[in-house]
Amino acid sequence: MTNRTKKSILAVSFGTAHRATDKSALEVIEKRIAEHFPEYEVRRVFTSEIVRKILEERDGIHVDNLQEALENLWRERFREVIVQPLHIICGEEYQKKVLQVVAKYTDAFDKILVGDPLLTKIEDYEASIEALKAQLPSMCDGRAVALIGHGSIHPANASYACLQLLLQDELPHVYVGTVEGYPDFDYILRKLKSAKIKEVVLMPFMLVAGEHVHHDLLGGHDESWKTVLEREGFKVYAYLHGLGENLAYQEIYIQHIKRCLT
Repeated sequence: MTNRTKKSILAVSFGTAHRATDKSALEVIEKRIAEHFPEYEVRRVFTSEIVRKILEERDGIHVDNLQEALENLWRERFREVIVQPLHIICGEEYQKKVLQVVAKYTDAFDKILVGDPLLTKIEDYEASIEALKAQLPSMCDGRAVALIGHGSIHPANASYACLQLLLQDELPHVYVGTVEGYPDFDYILRKLKSAKIKEVVLMPFMLVAGEHVHHDLLGGHDESWKTVLEREGFKVYAYLHGLGENLAYQEIYIQHIKRCLT
């Protein structure tokens, strides 16, 4: 592409320091975006400064934050930029580290567009539930899935409760919880007990199965979700894959790019 005609898509995620989940989720999503939009150069952006620091110090790998990525595109004379968040909800990371940063660059390019996170419009929730079905185990009597998101103190945390309401009618034994918000662990435990569940599958509702999954959900310490549930008498199974490994969830992000182009 020649100067002043170059176009880029920035795939913006929280990021991960787990190399295996990076390759199975983030790299796959970025590759699929590049395949669907060959006229755009796809670049990676992480919003987590902690993750970026770990990668830099441990592996010598530098990943741009959004401001760095936009500065680089401006210097390289790109004309059009699509910023596609790979975040789950329209929470603090999206508001402060995507929208507020992009607002500083509205005059730097001929066009700069921002796509939606996974759960934004009602059709996104419906598409997410359809995508979820592809990874659910057989739902026999006495078995449930605890679908665990990150959670937040941001008002957008209500997205998880909205998802739970939509799931009630279609997948009644799939319960939504969060590590750092509400619905919380106590909510999940009450639901499992009231439904007389015997077996529960812990399934991350996160882009990658990273630190929260391996420590908070499945860690061997006394306070992990797995440990506490087993102490309560449940048989616990783990689904060790993030949403980014599911082709149907990847497709939702691709559709969000198309949506912001229309």
